[in-house]
Amino acid sequence: MNLQELIKSFDNLPQIVKIILALPALDIIWVIYRIVKSVNDNNMLGIILGVVMIFVGVPFLWLIDIICIIMKNTVWWF
Repeated sequence: MNLQELIKSFDNLPQIVKIILALPALDIIWVIYRIVKSVNDNNMLGIILGVVMIFVGVPFLWLIDIICIIMKNTVWWF
């Protein structure tokens, strides 16, 4: 499976599954998704921020993800 297929499969998940994956203990999956998406887009800043989020962003990022999934059906990222 290449990176584009992985990103597409995450994007096509049902909204309830995305919300479950955004819960505090499982939100690391979305951080890894952000890193993979940044690698696929050749976005060095996104890769660095994704790695930093593993250590810093996990405590509060899950709440932002749940809100974004409910509002836009996708996690927050640039």
